[in-house]
Amino acid sequence: MRTLFLAWQDKQRSRRWYPIGRLDIEPSLYRFRYIGGAKQAEKEAGFPPLYDFPDFEKDYRSPELFSLFKNRIIASGRPDRGDYLRNLDLTGNADPFEILSVNGGRRATDHYEVFPKIVKQEDGKFLCRFFLHGHRYVNSTAKERINSLKANDKVYLALELTNPATGIAVQIQTEDYQMIGWAPRYLEADLIAAMSKSRFDDLTAATAELSSYETRVVRINPQPAPWSQRALIEMQGRWNKHDPMTGCDFAPLVQ
Repeated sequence: MRTLFLAWQDKQRSRRWYPIGRLDIEPSLYRFRYIGGAKQAEKEAGFPPLYDFPDFEKDYRSPELFSLFKNRIIASGRPDRGDYLRNLDLTGNADPFEILSVNGGRRATDHYEVFPKIVKQEDGKFLCRFFLHGHRYVNSTAKERINSLKANDKVYLALELTNPATGIAVQIQTEDYQMIGWAPRYLEADLIAAMSKSRFDDLTAATAELSSYETRVVRINPQPAPWSQRALIEMQGRWNKHDPMTGCDFAPLVQ
């Protein structure tokens, strides 16, 4: 079984992102359930049930991928499909899970984002890929630095304590200390939680925890690729004491 989560942004008030749903993919079966974050979003931001899934307490199952997710995947007949998949570092036979795990399922017409459940191996190791976030908020120098990056260049994580939008955030920096963007919002909570569960409890140790992750550039997509898909990043590390995406927000409302 492979798992994707669906997040929703409260655009009207807080601009906060909430994880609201879970899509489990098994052979010949797709299963969608709301998770604890949906109830929190309903209470704090008035989140309404999705049109395709009108009942918070229902277990939705289908032999085909639900249209909400299917509409976020490039059509098989499009002439630019090959180029699109190469931008994601995927081959032509990539399946919906692989595509949505990297592209985030983002559309200009709504406020949803898709991300994969991070799987921790028995030895604590994990690996994930994501596109660099925050392209709209970096300066021209940072954008030029992004364009100069190459595949396999090392980049680093840095804790930011005064982000004007989120308070705490995780920056992506180059080897010459140029801040080029941020890690995705859905990773922030787990990265910070992992730091708090280490044997240290000070800022120096937290920084050391972030630096222990191996983070590299997978590929840089030049124009006409959109800025949201310019820099594909891979991060791997080990969480011995932390289990990712297992809190109340991620627990299904229907077991």
